[in-house]
Amino acid sequence: MPNPKGNPQNLEPIKSSRDEQLTEQLNFRVTKDMKEEVKAQDNPPEFCRDAIQKALDEKQGK
Repeated sequence: MPNPKGNPQNLEPIKSSRDEQLTEQLNFRVTKDMKEEVKAQDNPPEFCRDAIQKALDEKQGK
């Protein structure tokens, strides 16, 4: 009989190799075409993070 509380390894926090942990969420609206193009990327979440960071860097003049 399976454990109703799940596998103990599933309860451990996800390990990340990042300097800063990804703890916050950001939600915003986009057009249907934009959503489809982002979803077509190899890694959509990382693609969005990179695009936002690039825009922030350009705004700060880096």
